[in-house]
Amino acid sequence: MVRSISGSVYQAGDVVIGGLFPVHVEAPQPELEFRREKVNASCKIFNQRAYRWLQAMIFAVEEINSNPGLLPNLTLGYLAADTCLAESTTLVAAMTMVTGQDVPLADTECGSAPKVPVIVGDARSSASIVVADTLGVFDIPMVSYLASCVCLSDNWRYPLFFRTMPSDAAQARAMAKLLRLLGWTWVGLVSVDDDYGRFGIQMLMEALRGTEVCVAYHEVIPKGYPKKTMQRIVETIQKSTARAVVTFLIGQDANALFKEVVHQNITDKQWIANDAWVSYSPISVPRNIPSLAGTIGFALQKADIPGLGAFLTRNNPNLSSPESDPFMKELWEALFGCSLSFGLGGKSSGQPCSGSEAIGMGESLYADVSQLRITYNVYKAVYAIAHAIKDMQACQPGKGPFLKGQCPDVRRLQPTQISHYLRGVNFTTPLEEWMYFDQNGDPPASYDILNWHVTAEGTIQFVHVGHFVSSQGSDGQFHINMDRVVWGGGSGHKVPVSVCSSPCPPGTRKAVQKGRPVCCFDCLRCAGGEISNETGSLDCIRCPERFWSNSNHTGCVPQQVDFLSYNDTMGIILSIISVAGATLTAATSTTFLYYRHTPLVRANNSEVSFMLLLSLKLCFLCALAFIGRPVAWSCMLRHTLFGISFVLCISCLLSRTVVVLVAFRSTLPGENLMRYVGPAQQRLGISICTLVQVLICVLWLTLAPPQPAERDIQESQGPKIILECAMGSVVGFSLVLGYIGLLACICLLLAFLARKLPDNFNEAKLITFSMLIFCAVWVAFVPAYISSPGKYTVAVEIFAILASSYGLLLCIFAPKCFIILLRPERNTKKHLMTR
Repeated sequence: MVRSISGSVYQAGDVVIGGLFPVHVEAPQPELEFRREKVNASCKIFNQRAYRWLQAMIFAVEEINSNPGLLPNLTLGYLAADTCLAESTTLVAAMTMVTGQDVPLADTECGSAPKVPVIVGDARSSASIVVADTLGVFDIPMVSYLASCVCLSDNWRYPLFFRTMPSDAAQARAMAKLLRLLGWTWVGLVSVDDDYGRFGIQMLMEALRGTEVCVAYHEVIPKGYPKKTMQRIVETIQKSTARAVVTFLIGQDANALFKEVVHQNITDKQWIANDAWVSYSPISVPRNIPSLAGTIGFALQKADIPGLGAFLTRNNPNLSSPESDPFMKELWEALFGCSLSFGLGGKSSGQPCSGSEAIGMGESLYADVSQLRITYNVYKAVYAIAHAIKDMQACQPGKGPFLKGQCPDVRRLQPTQISHYLRGVNFTTPLEEWMYFDQNGDPPASYDILNWHVTAEGTIQFVHVGHFVSSQGSDGQFHINMDRVVWGGGSGHKVPVSVCSSPCPPGTRKAVQKGRPVCCFDCLRCAGGEISNETGSLDCIRCPERFWSNSNHTGCVPQQVDFLSYNDTMGIILSIISVAGATLTAATSTTFLYYRHTPLVRANNSEVSFMLLLSLKLCFLCALAFIGRPVAWSCMLRHTLFGISFVLCISCLLSRTVVVLVAFRSTLPGENLMRYVGPAQQRLGISICTLVQVLICVLWLTLAPPQPAERDIQESQGPKIILECAMGSVVGFSLVLGYIGLLACICLLLAFLARKLPDNFNEAKLITFSMLIFCAVWVAFVPAYISSPGKYTVAVEIFAILASSYGLLLCIFAPKCFIILLRPERNTKKHLMTR
């Protein structure tokens, strides 16, 4: 017979199983002053869901008792108590069971076994820790149906603690897999201020260690839910850029949080629920739908317990018996709004109950058997105890672990005996599920992944979209059907983005922001010659030799080989100018050759003039050697031809300048200086000057000749390999240029001294002007050559050669050709001798 005992429900039996259930969720406040005894204090807020758990324990006991094949000749009893969802009341209820207080058994005696050798419960991790620590003194084992704190897996501290609820370690691994799979690297955490929340978050952080997932914030909900604190927590959630919010809360904590979330109208977050509230119906009410639609989370594996629904709806209260279940009376009043005449002392309001009311299947949270998850855990806990007792009955004398090999007396069970057999249970439940406890007292972990869908009627439907299965020592098998998921925050079927920084595109790399988590970063473009061809690259990769990064820095392309070629527009133009100069010089030579007997040509020493024109032609043509792909012979030819041609040219000018000075500056009578500057002497002087340059070039080519070389440069359109002629010896190149410059300066100085010769013979003026142009061009050449990039250095050098050559040709020979061809009357000896 079921009897009510001080907020408990009792049924006698050969073995009485204890049960702790939070039938109410608000415990009375204790009298902290201890001046008087607090009377008439009762728990508040009836919890239909927890009362269903209590009824599931009773159902399991009755089902086992009616099964002759499980525990023959043995009857199980139960003592189920209300814990009021508080540690203090839970401990009082547990101690009452263990000590036998209020248990109406007449055959008790001092030193006998505790009245309740094993307890099913508690629902909360924090309360289970308190009870397990206390009951450890009495060696009372516990089989919890909801406590999931990983701390309870400590076999050294809690050797008598078992549970049919998986440890939070498995759920934390599942959450970490979900976050990584969906690319949510910037998440918020919300937990409750107790052991369940603290250890749950700790396990999640350990599962995320070494991944790219970072925590934007971690808010802890205190007990009592202070209004200002709840407002601050929700404001933090609202202001954060993290769209994904992971929770470790029980149903009441989640209810308090979402009350404030709805009040502040937060609808853009993706909630990741833990198993304690993901299928908690009081939260999935219509007013919460805008904020919580699309919630995804992990729930215990759902089960369908045959006969439980009919059992729940058959228990009508006995209105005539004061010993009937007080919880059922309170449920009755809550469901039908009527008042029973006894049991709760008129606490309920409304019309008296007639007794003809009937509980319909699924019409209330109590009778809803569509989401039997925790209820199934209670069911499995009772069956685990029953199978442990069955194993005791199967004990053979001489092989028992207790009493020197004797088998235990099942009707006088010692707690240590049942804990021993609990550790070894291995059975299949009536629902064909394999059940056992590992060395830590934990069961196999199996979770359903649930998604909150909004139905056409505006209600929440818990849709199964995947599963996670984990056993001891494995990381777990994870599966989710992405096509069935509806995401939160109005994202629909598109996975929401919850990142601190968007993934860096190819061509860039991550650069962590100073003082912020590693998932907050800037995207820096790869340097020249480096690439990244993947999204989210940590580093850029250097391109192989002779390759360079493309414009997007996503791939390596062969470096462009560049040199001044005849196919370039600039190369074509310079070639034309060079050939034109050589042609013009040849035309001038032809003119002078044709008019070689005229006074003007003879007066200018025709032999030196022809030698000067030859050297100018070589100067024009040597520019062509600078164009084209550099090879060994072209590198040596271009610089030696350039150096010798210009020295020959300036030597001729120097010779003519000296002749002019001697001829017109000789003032003393009887001086015959012209014999020192005759044709033979001029040829000798020109040869000596040119021979010096030839010797310099020979030494340069012998010791360190110019060679083809490659040089990398970075231009606006990308990097290039510039083919050029390396000098080989900077000293040799400097001597060549320096010697040309020395002769040019001497020639300029002498020409300047002879600038005031008779007007009709202006050779010195022409030489002065030509040498000024020559020096100006080569002085400007030096900075232009140094600052020009790539092939333009060669173009600058060619331009200087052509400019100085044209300057010499036009300044010296253009006036003479003008007189010879267009003013023949001035090409007479008389005209030349006139001052």
